[in-house]
Amino acid sequence: MSSILFVHARGGPPLEYAVPRMAAHGEVHLLALAPLPQVTADTWRPACASVTEAPPSGGTALVELIADHAERVAARAVLTFSEYAVVAVALACRRLGLAGPGEHVAAARDKRLMRRIWRDAGVPVPGFAEIHGAADIDEAFRRLTPPLLLKAAWSAGSTAHLTVRDAREAGRAWRLGRSVMASSAEEGYAELHAADEGVSDFLLEEIVTGGTRGWFADPGWGDYVSVEGIVAGGVYHPLCLTGRLPTVPPFTERASIAPADLSEPLQRRIEAASRAAVDALGLDTCATHTEIKLAPGGRDMWLIETAARFGGVMTTRQVEAVFGLDMIGMLTRELLGRPVAYPPAMLTGAGGSGAAGAAGSLVILAADRAGEPWSEQPRWDFDAVDWTDLLSPGSTIEPVRERSLPAGTPMPAYERAEGANTMAALCFLTARSADVLVADCTRIIEALPKALTGHLTTGASR
Repeated sequence: MSSILFVHARGGPPLEYAVPRMAAHGEVHLLALAPLPQVTADTWRPACASVTEAPPSGGTALVELIADHAERVAARAVLTFSEYAVVAVALACRRLGLAGPGEHVAAARDKRLMRRIWRDAGVPVPGFAEIHGAADIDEAFRRLTPPLLLKAAWSAGSTAHLTVRDAREAGRAWRLGRSVMASSAEEGYAELHAADEGVSDFLLEEIVTGGTRGWFADPGWGDYVSVEGIVAGGVYHPLCLTGRLPTVPPFTERASIAPADLSEPLQRRIEAASRAAVDALGLDTCATHTEIKLAPGGRDMWLIETAARFGGVMTTRQVEAVFGLDMIGMLTRELLGRPVAYPPAMLTGAGGSGAAGAAGSLVILAADRAGEPWSEQPRWDFDAVDWTDLLSPGSTIEPVRERSLPAGTPMPAYERAEGANTMAALCFLTARSADVLVADCTRIIEALPKALTGHLTTGASR
């Protein structure tokens, strides 16, 4: 059986879901650069041939650590699902002569480089400016149209994303953003290959006006989507779309939903845009997650970012539940050099074709839909909520154990600069259709403060 080295770091799908799917195709050796989730160890640990815990190092030392361990277990494939370990794993794969994201992996990690490449390739992106010092901020406001979004170039999960209206406000936000990124780095939520990168590197970009008119027929959807895919030997295979609820201000993701309830012609246009974006980055063999902002009217769109990994924590499970695609198994086989059956075109689920029901993940934050923090900070307890009051008939919900605080933990206060770092829990939902799932998630967000304190007294109408 072929040996697989799986590099575990912060982020990515839960180990209880991911490890068994890799183990179906080879012998999994787990190298942990972050604390392992013991709450689900009874599920993922038996599927591992070995488990090695190592404190993360940086730069060349980290690449050597991964490469040396891969040689020790005679790995034929090395992979990670963490945003923060993608670059280090790609460099280790190149050193070992194994399939991986390739020499251009930084283009799918550094948002400044990504935007430069897309701009030069004619891929539509918001106006932007790189920020290395105070003078760059002044120049950005002379050239770009405010308000602007300050964004950490190596961040994930909307960490250190702040809206600013003038250079003075941007200067304060830049100082705050660097502090947030430094704190995130201490907790392992930062670029592992180069610790300094991700803390000090930022950009300012114009905030494009998104809208769902002309795209979605039903209300409740957010104005951006993601294309999930795999690049195999330089050939991009877009697999399906996932939709979103509206973000929590400034741009913190609240819920991901599959399928995206768009007509097939609209999905094909988005598919073509994602192909242009991914092709421009020059990736070799990896997962891809491409986010696209939709403009009102159903015509224009902007590329936001592409990652050389699978999307979100539960995206892979959502796609498997709805479209029947085991993306982790597909990527594992591709990296091992085995045949993979890719769909001839992206699966759309439009008109009831290619999709079964709907699945989604909901981030539990102590904030309402407008981004206003809750007036109280109740304790998180999934089992204390009567979910039958909040779900439609036939819908289900379960906590993602690896991404949820223990029952009885006070809900973290929502901080806009911290983004998803302030989440209390993540929940996985299913429903008979995407529009029902959107309604369920919206109802939960509105009712949860009272539900957690036992003050929800009336059933939800459906």
